[in-house]
Amino acid sequence: MKNFKRSAAVLGVVATASVALAACSEGGEGGELIGEGASSQQNAMDYFGTKFSETGSSLAYNASGSGSGRQNFIGGQADFAGSDSPLKEEQVDPAKDRCGGADAWHLPFVIGPVAIGYNLDGVDNLNLSVENVAKIFKGEITNWNDPAIAEENEGTELPDQDITVVYRSDESGTSDNFQKFLKAAAPDIWETDGQQFPTAVGSGANGSNGVATEVNNTVGAITYVEAGFAHQNENVEVANIDFGHGPVELGNESVTKALDNLTFETEGNDMVVDSDALFAMDTEGAYPLVLTTYEIVCSDYSGTDKPETAETLKSFLNLALDRQDDELADRGYIPVTGEHADRLKTAVEAIQ
Repeated sequence: MKNFKRSAAVLGVVATASVALAACSEGGEGGELIGEGASSQQNAMDYFGTKFSETGSSLAYNASGSGSGRQNFIGGQADFAGSDSPLKEEQVDPAKDRCGGADAWHLPFVIGPVAIGYNLDGVDNLNLSVENVAKIFKGEITNWNDPAIAEENEGTELPDQDITVVYRSDESGTSDNFQKFLKAAAPDIWETDGQQFPTAVGSGANGSNGVATEVNNTVGAITYVEAGFAHQNENVEVANIDFGHGPVELGNESVTKALDNLTFETEGNDMVVDSDALFAMDTEGAYPLVLTTYEIVCSDYSGTDKPETAETLKSFLNLALDRQDDELADRGYIPVTGEHADRLKTAVEAIQ
């Protein structure tokens, strides 16, 4: 799996709790934008924010987690929220109030595959079925040389090593989506859901960088984390997952194959992905364990106390759409192209 790491380490992307990117401005430029939320898209925000600062504007993005991002968007502390999960039902009306009576839209801008990252001496290629992934995180498989794992890895010498599960300790959209995936793909094994991961098995760490670092420093550890964070850690390998048609390596081709069949629960410019359909997908060669991270925005900022946000936000989002390139891919994300990119461009232009 080292081939997918590409040049992330060379680029020196540093995952921090927040990023504040500012530049001096002249004339009518120099808009300031505040975003908060999902740590899964932090490296993408680093990249987009750097390019945004070159235009004379600034982005401050606090990677506090999806739940906090949604709350602070509703509270007016953030101009937009980054979230791996859509607004909860009880948050829709408060979000509309925050937007001065306008609807809040979900724009799935950042596409990041979730890796099953592990640290195991001498094992740089590992196959895991969805069922075994669920059993590991549920605590039903506790040793790396368990016969169920060995059967899927013939010819690989698996050590007699306890498995250390590492999960997100914060309220996390990644945890929410990972549990949705396990329930959809292994319904007979996994039962829980929600943004708080069960704490009965393993230990927790805060944020995407936190779980990746913990696995990097712990032989025998395993976690679920956005691919970009896994690839930044030298000791973290990425498992091939068997979704029903044999092991699938995480990569642009396998993720794109899953995205080709993306469907939505909503219509128009509010684009909530049908995650149940995505996670239950068993298309041969597809890797459907993917986060479609939303930028949650007001469809109309004219009724808010910062109506000028609309133009600054549109400038930033258009720049982000123009930067769906190899440099973004080097950070572990899948560049948005084709029909989905067109949908996003239409929605951005409609923001008022």
